[in-house]
Amino acid sequence: MDVLVSVDLEGVAGIATRQQIGPGGRDYPAARELMTAEANAAVAGAFEGGATSVVVNDSHGPSDNLLGERLDRRVEYVVGEPTPLGMVQELPTGRGVVLFVGYHAAAADPAGVLAHTFSGGGFTEVRLGGAPIGEAELNALIAAEHGVPVGLVTGDDVICAHAERTFPGVVTVAVKTALGRTAARSRHPAVAREAITAGAARAVRNAAAGLLSPLSIPDELLIEAELRPNGAADLAARVPGTERVGGRTVRFTAAGPRQALDVLEVWAALAAHYPHR
Repeated sequence: MDVLVSVDLEGVAGIATRQQIGPGGRDYPAARELMTAEANAAVAGAFEGGATSVVVNDSHGPSDNLLGERLDRRVEYVVGEPTPLGMVQELPTGRGVVLFVGYHAAAADPAGVLAHTFSGGGFTEVRLGGAPIGEAELNALIAAEHGVPVGLVTGDDVICAHAERTFPGVVTVAVKTALGRTAARSRHPAVAREAITAGAARAVRNAAAGLLSPLSIPDELLIEAELRPNGAADLAARVPGTERVGGRTVRFTAAGPRQALDVLEVWAALAAHYPHR
């Protein structure tokens, strides 16, 4: 049983403010420690549950946040971007499962802590087939292309509730309760890590027992994004196959989840470099 741990930062216990999640923030060094510790908690649980190999993917921002020297010596890890599969790079190629650690709600969600979809500065909302979609769901669809199910989701209560509605048989661990976009009631980090270890072990056992199924991929993948910078749609609309459908909204019909991710990443890059915000 091969395991990929995709670890983000916004959903980690003790994290709720923007200054914690970027290199310029006062508490970013401490946040890196917390993120690395939750990754290790999931790794410990994965091996306890019967994993034969574990890869950890640093899935926050430019993917250079994890403290490599502090990671469990049994793992290899992905650092840096861009990579072909983004937050789920190094998906198992055979029998395996992916664990989402430190994840957060989608941009459209009114309650999730630090909620966004791939680019907080680029997108105000991302939709699939007309319905809001977050990072967890699109990453799960990419995993599904490889026949890999989602076994675990950890983060705030909002993303955990969404995961339970969306991913068949998923184990969730809510490490904090959202009190607003930048506020939360958090479990003690050590207690949260104990719960993550137990949840990861259970998820890997469930996968080994055949109790999990990959997410169903829709027949049509119509991806839409509302761009935050006013005017950025002028650039995004130049991506081949993109249709502009509003002042800030563009859409694209993707051949598969991987192509949907590729287009979103290009749109986000264009929005980030739009010169007039």
